[in-house]
Amino acid sequence: MLIDSHCHLNYKGLIEDQANVLIRARERGVGLMLNIATRESEWDAVLDTAVREPDVWATVGIHPHEADEHPHVDTAKLVERAAHPRVVGIGETGLDYYYDHSDRERQQKSFQSHIAACRETGLPLIVHTREAEEDTLRIMREEMEKGAYSGVIHCFTASGAFADGAMELGFYISISGIVTFKSAKDLQDTAARLPIDRLLVETDSPFLAPVPHRGKSCEPAFVADTAQFLANLRGESMEELAAATSANFRTLFAKVA
Repeated sequence: MLIDSHCHLNYKGLIEDQANVLIRARERGVGLMLNIATRESEWDAVLDTAVREPDVWATVGIHPHEADEHPHVDTAKLVERAAHPRVVGIGETGLDYYYDHSDRERQQKSFQSHIAACRETGLPLIVHTREAEEDTLRIMREEMEKGAYSGVIHCFTASGAFADGAMELGFYISISGIVTFKSAKDLQDTAARLPIDRLLVETDSPFLAPVPHRGKSCEPAFVADTAQFLANLRGESMEELAAATSANFRTLFAKVA
């Protein structure tokens, strides 16, 4: 069984045909999917999908792009919504200095609020970071000193040094279809050496379709293509990689039944 540890089933490109998207994922051996929230206005829809579909789970969070528009979403609001039995993680959150769609200080404050919610709920953090390695790792370290929390760096594209720093804090590293791109040599080098007990796989669908689906809307079924590429890259069998990444997911997202 494979687990897509990060997808957006309620985004345009998937929501229009969501029932068939789920069928295709199941047909390719995807046993669980984590449906990720990025803004408050979609929390209900993301959660409704998880309530309706027994193999779909949900998160609550505010993407760094949306931080400026959500100053009212504090730790208390996240904790309140995370009490639902189908919500198993906090995020996605983090820092994105590539686009800078939100003020950097506001992104950082939002990130810290999410981490505090993780400590309070015991749920893991889903971290987005782009062109913000130094501040992301600094905040993670500073917050860890206030009290332990767990999490994953999703859609990993950062440096090997950042991966090492995150894993030192106990974090998992999730690999998306980007690893299959010809231009992703540095990412491939890092992915090849990651400890198998710290590895997750994802699609981030409907974005970043892996080879051989480039140019298409990505969907959870395609996590099988990423996993196969990753297994070949690492010299492991598909069965070994699927079993390990699924076990890792269940260890991190312990609320999943």
